[in-house]
Amino acid sequence: MTASTPSSSRRTRRRAIAAVAVLAAAAVAGTFALTLDGSEGRDEAAGESAVASVSAAPAPADESLLALARRDPSDALAVGRADAPVVMIEYSDFQCPFCGQFARETKPELLRSYVDTGVLRIEWRSFPVFGEESEQAALAGWAAGQQKKFWPFHDVAYSKPRERNAGEFSAENLIDMAREAGITDIERFQADMASDKARSAVQKDREEGYNLGVTSTPAFLINGRPILGAQPTATFDEAVEAAAKAAGR
Repeated sequence: MTASTPSSSRRTRRRAIAAVAVLAAAAVAGTFALTLDGSEGRDEAAGESAVASVSAAPAPADESLLALARRDPSDALAVGRADAPVVMIEYSDFQCPFCGQFARETKPELLRSYVDTGVLRIEWRSFPVFGEESEQAALAGWAAGQQKKFWPFHDVAYSKPRERNAGEFSAENLIDMAREAGITDIERFQADMASDKARSAVQKDREEGYNLGVTSTPAFLINGRPILGAQPTATFDEAVEAAAKAAGR
């Protein structure tokens, strides 16, 4: 592993500062209008969001945010062409109800309309914020990806609303979800879940989100433009089409 140089560290800090500034500006403008569930404690609710409104004028794309797209053809937690003109980065928690709403209602439409036609690539980032079960579910998702089953596992995990921190993502239930997702080597799945690689991958995603100023889920970047929450499908359609147009598609 190559040690970072002072200049690379400064570039990283500048990118993080610029990214946070863009996200903060978006929040002020209304792009990140946030409503938290008042029935829960502040710490727990901080990871969950519902969007009340969206700015009519999207925040301009920022090069620092565009650079976050990994475009790795071998990324098991991504779907769509690596050279697609539009990349949507999604920061999500398997226990987040609004993430589940997006997964069930909006993502299938995006897959049909944009991913399958080569316009959009979706890159998942694990952003577990609701405690131990969220952490274990994130590790399980990574482990599923090692057997090319992340997206089937994703669909099973989000197939219905689940009560948070009530055993829905216990070790036994995660194995059941893995089997339902078509994972055949359960011993490998469990070993991958418990591995340092899994923990490092989840931590890398989470730190990326925190460095951007993400505090709630789901949060999205569409070619560098932020969207927060399970907004209507039309909101994502408009963002993807605008990004594709800007990219010359």
